[in-house]
Amino acid sequence: MALSIKMDIDAVEDVTCLDPELLQLPDVSPFALKASPQLVEDLFSQWLSLPGTGHLVKSLIDDAKSGTIVNASTNFSTLNAVGSHSLPSMFPSSNAPPLSPRSSSGSPRTSRQKSSPSALGSPLKLVSEPMQEIIPQFYFQNGCPPTKELKEQCLSQINRLFNNPLNGLQIDEFKAVTKEVCKLPSFLSSALFRKIDVDWTGIVTRDAFVKYWVDGNMLTMDIATQIFEILKRPGCKYLTQVDFKPVLRELLATHPGLEFLRNTPEFQDRYAETVIYRIFYHINRSGNGRLTLRELKRGSLVAAMQHADEEEDINKILRYFSYEHFYVIYCKFWELDTDHDFFIDRENLIRYGNHALTYRIVDRIFSQAPRKFTSEVEGKMGYEDFVYFMLSEEDKSSQPSLEYWFKCIDLDGNGVLTPNEMQFFYEEQLHRMECMAQEPVLFEDILCQIIDMIAPEREYCITLQDLKRCKLSGNVFNILFNLNKFVAFESRDPFLIRQEREEPTLTEWDRFAHREYIRLSMEEDVEDASNGSAEVWDESLEAPF
Repeated sequence: MALSIKMDIDAVEDVTCLDPELLQLPDVSPFALKASPQLVEDLFSQWLSLPGTGHLVKSLIDDAKSGTIVNASTNFSTLNAVGSHSLPSMFPSSNAPPLSPRSSSGSPRTSRQKSSPSALGSPLKLVSEPMQEIIPQFYFQNGCPPTKELKEQCLSQINRLFNNPLNGLQIDEFKAVTKEVCKLPSFLSSALFRKIDVDWTGIVTRDAFVKYWVDGNMLTMDIATQIFEILKRPGCKYLTQVDFKPVLRELLATHPGLEFLRNTPEFQDRYAETVIYRIFYHINRSGNGRLTLRELKRGSLVAAMQHADEEEDINKILRYFSYEHFYVIYCKFWELDTDHDFFIDRENLIRYGNHALTYRIVDRIFSQAPRKFTSEVEGKMGYEDFVYFMLSEEDKSSQPSLEYWFKCIDLDGNGVLTPNEMQFFYEEQLHRMECMAQEPVLFEDILCQIIDMIAPEREYCITLQDLKRCKLSGNVFNILFNLNKFVAFESRDPFLIRQEREEPTLTEWDRFAHREYIRLSMEEDVEDASNGSAEVWDESLEAPF
């Protein structure tokens, strides 16, 4: 840069024609000035020869003598402004090239001049005062209030439905409000009515409903939160099994697909219990019997409830509400409970699935390793415990099932399945294969097959996360303690494989329950035919259906 400026100076015959813009020394590199002392002298001589330089020096001397604050930069900028007009141009007017357009944001020189402390005055003024910005409220303790338009629309519907002499509705008239205003399943009507009618007056007025639904900001909540708030008891932050009983009672009383059960209250109770147990099995992942709002949102219960409210065939609601699924579970329990005391012991459970399970795994179940029994009778499991067992046994692809059986195999409870633990359970399987005259498969070969199937992060150390990542992990448990399913897995029926591919949305439990329901129905038809009448019923000998 220094050489180019030197060449420009040498090329100019009349130094007084030099453009003052070239004398902006801050733009000249300090290294170039040190390397070319002659260039500095030439530039200084040129500056002294300017007409305004003498006036500038004289004014600075006068200011210094009088004690006035010297502001050299201001005077120098004035000098440059004057000089730029007084000096003749370096180029003739006809041959002057156009100047490059200057941008206030793109020119480094302009940016430096605007941001220099000398131009702005005191450096303390460089930091501008913070602008006060109003942030709209984004958290509401009692929920976000509805917009004016939404509130007016809701009030219009409320006024229409509550337009009667009583200015209120009784419980049998409240279903329209639940469906049209609240957009909730109709079988939540009784629970919502009782939530508002806290004094049990038998009527909900318009003002009481507006206070709860509109003023309480229930209107703007998502449907899962609305259901949670309606069902939970005051002061609780979770739902229990008892909270779902009013919902199931109304479902049984109003759903057309369950109308045939209205004359059998005992089986209505069993159906309601089974549905609730299935809900908590799949959604209450903590297993503490306290269903949180987060668990409710992450589960599929809300979608299943909406489906059940729209579908007349209850058996098409495969999640939780299918009567056929209840039928299969309850009949299986009834078959094993030979003395019908509504409890099952070890000897009863060992007969499950035509003696498919090993004694060792049954002992682990009754040691309550996977889940503590709700039964208060020692050494026996109740109906709820059996529901958890059966759902885990027949669908080992689900995460609750994997957790259930993982706890059974993990003998030391360290969260890792080791070869020794797996061999402990497989030894009985090997013995059973020998007794059945089947070709035994050595554990070493089985272990290699399991490792190849699961591909754990640490070899020969299988964690629960390893099992959850693998779609075939359920077969590991069948290999270890269910001989019938182990043999079926080895044979791999092509018909079943094709059926699974044609219906990928169905779970293993859905397929099992469908096959088992058909089998039980056929057995019941044969028994009815052998008795000569379908109306013959002996509750002490037959299954309850």
